Amino acid sequence: MDVQEVADPLTLAKKYVADGADELVFYDISASTKNRGMFLDLIEEIAKEVPVPFIVGGGIRTLEDVDKLFELGGNKVSINSAALTNPQLIKEVADKYGSERVMLSMDVRQTGEGTWSVFAKGGMEETGIDAIEWAKKMENLGAGELVVNSIDEDGVKDGYNLELNRAMAEAVNIPIIASGGAGKPEHFKAVLTEGKADAALAASVFHFNEINIRELKNYLSEENISVRND
Repeated sequence: MDVQEVADPLTLAKKYVADGADELVFYDISASTKNRGMFLDLIEEIAKEVPVPFIVGGGIRTLEDVDKLFELGGNKVSINSAALTNPQLIKEVADKYGSERVMLSMDVRQTGEGTWSVFAKGGMEETGIDAIEWAKKMENLGAGELVVNSIDEDGVKDGYNLELNRAMAEAVNIPIIASGGAGKPEHFKAVLTEGKADAALAASVFHFNEINIRELKNYLSEENISVRND
């Protein structure tokens, strides 16, 4: 895996908020794969500094973990690996805090014509679970939003997987957040229109200043795509 150190997360968080980010997602990508706890001090520090909704994912295993994250100032949680081992965790969080505060995130890879499989351990381990069926099940358990990360496109910067996001959007009634593949502003436009996604998540194009968030929102607005205004 090609992982690069970019900058201090708190510094980046402040920059993205200043640039007009609608929401901020903090994924502790190694917490689940290395089976360690979350960086609670850092999460608390960021939560204090960002006025936009702050979503935390990675290393969440129990309802008590979610309680702690919300106490520290998180607004929503994004659950991936824990839902695979204990699907009822989604229901527990939704029952206690409401569906609007629990996101189900999944790493998927195409396994055939029009079929996708869910992968675990940061996208390294195939589960054999059909991604569309998994999305429906998680919606029924109470997930309020769905982050769909396409492993095949992730980091390639050649565009989001439109077919995948469209299939997800047509299968469930909760908002779809596309992830994996952003390389230029046109990719955001495509997934929000043809791909039927409700939102688009990106990381490296923002981390490395390849796309400016405010300029991107201006571009989408000019293309008649609804964006949140500050």
